[in-house]
Amino acid sequence: MHISEERITEVLTIGLKGRLDANTSKSVEEFLLKQIDAGERVFVLDLTHLEYISSVGLRVFMMAAKRLKVVQGKIVVCSLPGPIKEVFEISGFTSLFAMFDDRDAAVKGVK
Repeated sequence: MHISEERITEVLTIGLKGRLDANTSKSVEEFLLKQIDAGERVFVLDLTHLEYISSVGLRVFMMAAKRLKVVQGKIVVCSLPGPIKEVFEISGFTSLFAMFDDRDAAVKGVK
């Protein structure tokens, strides 16, 4: 799993590349929690290069969203490849996370 980050004004965009599963979820969880603990409050998760997500990976997103809700933060997702979007739909995550077609729309939509 490769994690990249880029700041666009007050929004922290995070790109995930690879597989988000039991083997990689801990590193993503630690990264997100570290950012939240450091004071980040507005996140865009760019999933363009995410190849696979398991239920453990979905749990990481849910945990981050819950943590951000407590501190009046927000997290959205964008650029979901077809199979990833299907997992979000089947699991009901489309009702939990605002979803955008691309990063620019997500950055505008999260503000």
